[in-house]
Amino acid sequence: MIDFGVVYYRVQRDTGRGPGKWLLSSLAHPKQGNRKKRLYQMNKKILSAVVGVAAVAGMGATVASAATLDDVKAKGFVQCGVSTGLAGFSAPNDAGDWSGLDVDLCRGVAAAVFGDATAVKFSPLSAKERFTALQSGEIDVLSRNTTWTMSRDTQLGLNFAGVNYYDGQGFMVRKSLGVNSALQLSGASVCVQTGTTTELNLTDYFKANDMTYNPVVFEKLEEVNAAYDANRCDVYPPDQSGLYSFRLGLSNADDHMVLPEVISKEPLGPVVRQGDDQWFSIVKWVHFAMINAEEMGVTSANADEMLNSTDPNVMRLLGKEGNFGESIGLDADWAYNVVKNVGNYGEVFERNVGESTQLKIGRGVNALWSKGGLQYAPPIR
Repeated sequence: MIDFGVVYYRVQRDTGRGPGKWLLSSLAHPKQGNRKKRLYQMNKKILSAVVGVAAVAGMGATVASAATLDDVKAKGFVQCGVSTGLAGFSAPNDAGDWSGLDVDLCRGVAAAVFGDATAVKFSPLSAKERFTALQSGEIDVLSRNTTWTMSRDTQLGLNFAGVNYYDGQGFMVRKSLGVNSALQLSGASVCVQTGTTTELNLTDYFKANDMTYNPVVFEKLEEVNAAYDANRCDVYPPDQSGLYSFRLGLSNADDHMVLPEVISKEPLGPVVRQGDDQWFSIVKWVHFAMINAEEMGVTSANADEMLNSTDPNVMRLLGKEGNFGESIGLDADWAYNVVKNVGNYGEVFERNVGESTQLKIGRGVNALWSKGGLQYAPPIR
């Protein structure tokens, strides 16, 4: 950042003019000898730089004060970027109705803002399209099995608002391949989607283990799935959540096996644009509210009854004490609306991917911290 006082001082020093003389006075006489011509050109460049920096600072202030919440309220719905179809996380049914763990996060945001979990529209996006759609303002939030990494967090102008699902990359192969470990896959052909951490993890894993592989690359997830199912490659290597989902649609599911290795950390969560702290806080605290609600035993079924609770933590969560909604631009009952209309984190998990679903995914590391998992939310206080 340029200190304008320093610029002013340096111009005074270089021109030999006193404190009562401003930079522009030295620009008023460009034809008074070679030395003053040189000073004139120098000062002109300094002034241009100052003006340029001021303009950029002004644009930065405009971006930083961008009010996504106002835009969302004006159009009457949240525009949510999701996958093109990943069972349990974000997928449409035959009627075009979306469901999934990622979908319910967006429904939670809509409930917090409007008191209506249906006030949301979904944009199916490929891995290649997802960040551009968010950066350009085409969507308000990206909730699409997206891995939080340092480069994505620091170089794309985006903020990750939490971890909705802790995952890790694995491998599926045909039993006929005759392997029982990923360390036996050297020389295998691997179907992979471009523009994903999956692609990068493969390179790292095979290189670290002094192995080679033949990538069969596609842009869309559906193309990767179809290629593996059609036996165009030996290995299918997505996040384990994707393996559970993909396995359901295979022609002969029993002919395939998941290898034991998990080769990466894949913290998946919602993403928003940088520069709007209020919207960032809303999305982040919707996620935290769902986790806190599960920990406190507040569910969609008992939310009304819990309004009578005398537990200070529950009272703050449900808006009966404090002004926590006001602090993020929402009504006092914002979290009550989330839990009542969508559910707490445990409800959402079990409904979409849990043991009672076709995916049959156990809570594992996605259990609450108090039950040996990693899901942990700061308190509302």
